[in-house]
Amino acid sequence: MSTRSNVVISVENCTKAFGEVVAFEGLTLEVRENEALSLVGPSGCGKTTLLRCIDGLTPLTKGRICVLGKEGEGPVPEVAMVFQHFGLFPWMTVQDNVAYGLRIRGVGKEERLEKAQENIDMVGLQAFEKSYPYQLSGGMQQRVGLARALTMEPEVLLMDEPFAALDEQTRMYLGEEFSRLLAATNKTIVFVTHSLSEAVFLADRVVVMTARPASIKATIDVPLGHPRDPDFMTSPSFSEKRNELYSLLRDEIQKTVGGLVGNAAERDRSRRAAIREAVP
Repeated sequence: MSTRSNVVISVENCTKAFGEVVAFEGLTLEVRENEALSLVGPSGCGKTTLLRCIDGLTPLTKGRICVLGKEGEGPVPEVAMVFQHFGLFPWMTVQDNVAYGLRIRGVGKEERLEKAQENIDMVGLQAFEKSYPYQLSGGMQQRVGLARALTMEPEVLLMDEPFAALDEQTRMYLGEEFSRLLAATNKTIVFVTHSLSEAVFLADRVVVMTARPASIKATIDVPLGHPRDPDFMTSPSFSEKRNELYSLLRDEIQKTVGGLVGNAAERDRSRRAAIREAVP
């Protein structure tokens, strides 16, 4: 059980609605210090919305979120977010992209470039400091985005499907690298993913969300330290955790996808009936 003393993020009875559409309702969740927590659930269940609410980018409809003991509107300086689509400035070098946040904060050039270089080295991009985004692979661009977030020295790192735009082999490799990074930085991390394998390999806890309006269906613990051995992905315990996740998610996915298929089928039947009536 977590205790109040080591809770970094507290989500208390939170609801977010966009007009009549309720993304999630009555969510309560705690994220502990130095924990990697993953959010999984069917498409459209509010995972990214919840992440944005934690970051202060999107206001709640009801409830409260405390991050590092702070509650209020707007982003928290100790929190950094890594988006799915990199968000790099194409006219800036790797070094300038990574140092950009410190530049905005008014940090002197020598200091910000030094800190940027430390994180460029940490994500394995040394020798690419003067390269531009178009000269890098997708995986390398994602690492630039991660280095930029780390350069801000956040206590909490939020990641929205950080590896979704990459091919499977690159995702697996970066997953291994990220596990080593978790061991080295001891950050508190919340990340959204649709990959069940990625969730099991990287997270200490996996939170399973229901179909919209989302609530928390279950939480699965992965009691294994970082860095994690790649052989874990071929182990029986890995398969058991992944299968457990899929079993929990299957009904929720069916509610979303099955509804879409059913509606499409009904529209097709109506169209065919209308054509039959129109033809003499």
